[in-house]
Amino acid sequence: MSGSAEILAAFRELSNSKQIDRAELHALLQDGIHAALAKKHGPEVQADISIDESRGEIRIVLLKTVVESVENPSREISLEEARFEDPEFQPGDIMEEPVEFAEFGRSAVQAAKQRIIQRVREGERTKIRDEFSGRVGDLLSGEIQQIERGKIVVMLNKFREAEAIIPYREQNHREDYKQGEPLRSVLKKIEETPKGPRLVLSRADPMFVQALFKLEVPEIQQGIVEIKAASRECGSRTKIAVVSKDDAIDPVGACVGLKGARVQAVVQELGGERIDIVPWSPDPERFAKLALAPAKVARVFSDAATKTIQAVVDEDQLSLAIGRNGQNVRLASEITGWKIDLYSSREWLERGGDMPLFQPLPDDDSAADVQLSAIEGLPPATVAVLEAGGYRTLNDILDLEREDFLRLPGIAPEEADRIISMIDELTTDDASAEPAPEDAAGEAGPA
Repeated sequence: MSGSAEILAAFRELSNSKQIDRAELHALLQDGIHAALAKKHGPEVQADISIDESRGEIRIVLLKTVVESVENPSREISLEEARFEDPEFQPGDIMEEPVEFAEFGRSAVQAAKQRIIQRVREGERTKIRDEFSGRVGDLLSGEIQQIERGKIVVMLNKFREAEAIIPYREQNHREDYKQGEPLRSVLKKIEETPKGPRLVLSRADPMFVQALFKLEVPEIQQGIVEIKAASRECGSRTKIAVVSKDDAIDPVGACVGLKGARVQAVVQELGGERIDIVPWSPDPERFAKLALAPAKVARVFSDAATKTIQAVVDEDQLSLAIGRNGQNVRLASEITGWKIDLYSSREWLERGGDMPLFQPLPDDDSAADVQLSAIEGLPPATVAVLEAGGYRTLNDILDLEREDFLRLPGIAPEEADRIISMIDELTTDDASAEPAPEDAAGEAGPA
């Protein structure tokens, strides 16, 4: 087999493995040969390159214009030199100069191979962009390929060549990730990198909860029920606001499902995270009233200029409306897009509505927080187990349930009960501690 025939056979195999059609293969091979000619004869070289697969031949002919005085050697030849080949040549004629493939075959093949690899990569990048550019917010399934420097590298089930990662900030830090495990996450965005598009996935974004509900609720898939807004504190609590385009269908009931089956499927995927499902309303006052569920709000007043809602609740509903560490009112504020100031009915009457009494607490109430190691009665061994699980302060464990403690290695049922009891004792006199009804997760009833 000649050198050119071997090259053609090798490139046929490459084209089959990379799914390149024969015409594109020929174009890439011709491009590679031309690049090799340009390297040897100059960038403006002209050549006729023909490929005959049936005979296994590659024919290369340099084309040079006959001129009196040569100014561009890569594409011109002097009349005197041309007439050595044929005395009949005249200025302006084109002289054909055959070139043996073996003369520069290796460099031509290398150049062609590089172009094929580049073309395949460009094709894969374009394919990834086309496939995922309109799928932000979609749920994707895959397998944890590796965990490196805090980020999770995911191999997607249906698009294995795509680079997909879950950055540290997009992970649920109450979950334990292991290499080889299946994982579902939401496509948050597509990043352009020097190596091509990269899919950024998330399990911490509110979009992940919305994608799970879309999976579980047929009415959302059909466009009858729509999730209008969502707010989330990952690993702890989520609020979603839903609306129905069909008056005969209750949007909250559709999301909850028969005996809570649909919402429980979402809660299970989220590791027991609480979910409040509330009806959406275009009226900001009514929406704020609904968003503060499970607390019952007596009256609301809005100021469109400052986009502020003042909500008045009865005394027995105040701690429920605020939520543990201000979580309920904070999520309600996020989901409505309005700043919500809370008042007890007594304080509202006493102050005449002039100044807000309660405002959403900051995310990290460090002044009120206590290190676990400083809590009297909590054994050092238990503190070590909790810290190994990522819980270092009292605020870190306030929202944990008994099952959350039992998931930690080394925590026995008796110890979990003791920790829960200790938390109850420490928070009984705290104005921001929630009463027992908080455990029923809002109007929709999921826990």
